Order: sequence, then C-alpha cells, then structure tokens
Amino acid sequence: MHNIAIFPSVSDSGRADDVHLVDEHAVQVEHDRLRVKDAHLRGVIFDLDGVLAISEPLLAEAAIALFAEKGHPMTADDFKPFIGMGEDRYLGGAAEHRGIERDLERDKARLYEIYEEVIRGRLKPLPGAVELVQSCLARGLAIAVASGADRVKVVTNLREIGLPESLFGTVVDGNQVVGKKPAPDIFLEAARRLGLPPEACLVIEDAVSGVAAARAAGMRCLGITSSFSASELAGAEWLAADLAHVPDAALGW
Repeated sequence: MHNIAIFPSVSDSGRADDVHLVDEHAVQVEHDRLRVKDAHLRGVIFDLDGVLAISEPLLAEAAIALFAEKGHPMTADDFKPFIGMGEDRYLGGAAEHRGIERDLERDKARLYEIYEEVIRGRLKPLPGAVELVQSCLARGLAIAVASGADRVKVVTNLREIGLPESLFGTVVDGNQVVGKKPAPDIFLEAARRLGLPPEACLVIEDAVSGVAAARAAGMRCLGITSSFSASELAGAEWLAADLAHVPDAALGW
C-alpha cells in the first residue's frame, strides 16, 4: 500500500490548521482484509474437531479409562483445561495436576488403542460435513485438513466419519509444525502443500485460537459456533452453526 502524506492546510494568516492524523496500521489491516476477501477462492482448509466431528467427549472417556487402568479415578473435568493443546498436554497436564507419574509415550499409545474402541460406531460427522467436502471436490476446490491433534487421532477420526485421508489434498497434524494455533503455521503449511497462496484459501474453524491463526495466515475464515459463541468468533468473516448452514458468500457460490 502507498504511504499517504497528510499535509496541514494553511490559512490566510499563515497559521497551519490542526492536522488530522491517520492510523496507518488500521488502514493497512482493512486493506489486507479487502484483498483477501476479493481474492478468488481456490482452496478450503478444514479444522477437524468441532468442524467435521466432535470427538472431545469420547477422548475424555478413553483418557478416564486409561487412568482407571493405572489405578487413578479421573473425571472429564480433569482434562478440560487441556482441551485443544494436543494429546501430550492433554494427558500430561491432567497427570501433573493430580501428581500422577506417567510414561507419556506408552500412555499415549494405550490411549489411542482405547480411543479407537470407544469411537467405533459412535463418532459421527457433524451436519453438512460430508456434503460440503463432496461439494468442494465437485467444484474443483482443493481441500485440506489442518488439526492440532496427533496424526493417529486425526486419521482415525476421518476414517470413522466417512471422510478418509485420501479424499483430501493434504492432512496436516499438530506434530508437523512448530508453532501451534493461534500461530498461523499449520494453515500456512496446508496452503503450501496445496500449492496455493494464503489469500486464495478459506479456513473453517470452531475455536478462537483457530480463527486468530487463520487471520494471522492472511486467509479468510468461516467460524463454526459449535464450541464458542458468535461474539467470541467475531474475528471470522462469516459465521455458521454447522457446515449445513454455510453462507454462500463464504464459498463464492
């Protein structure tokens, strides 16, 4: 954007009138938002949990079973502060808070064994998820999944809800990037793998940190209000209750 010089006007007496200053940062941000929204949409990047499915209650059930095997009764509330932080912190944080010794790699491996049993026949796609993925493919849009979870959980969830990994141009998990949401790393990596510039991508997210990450990546964002309120997701350009109610404008349809 060109810098705009603002000069004071001078009266007949030679006195300069008050200068009206411009917030150049605000102008730049608005310019960037318009540039992104005006770009031709070529790709859609889906978060997984809260967008395509909701797996957290089932993960908590598996984690409770894991700790029960170790002789430690737990509740879903023990894990709640660590939701969305990845399975290392999900298990480790709860264990630390309770003063429980842990073998993180062994515990995670056992967690996923239990989790696969727990979700079988129970984890379902959220309304509109399968249909929207199929519509994107039919219209020639590149699609990706970008989830902060471990890959084994991401792939297992996708398979269970009938949207296998092979449907997507790429699947990026939380272990493949350094910066976690709200850092933009995971979305930028997904766009890079799709061969698309950030401004050509729409991110679909349900979390405040995910919306912030999309904005930091220079991408447009659709916020799904499955986990947070519309006011909390105000940073997104569009909002919807689920993927069955996506505004046409978000996809340019």
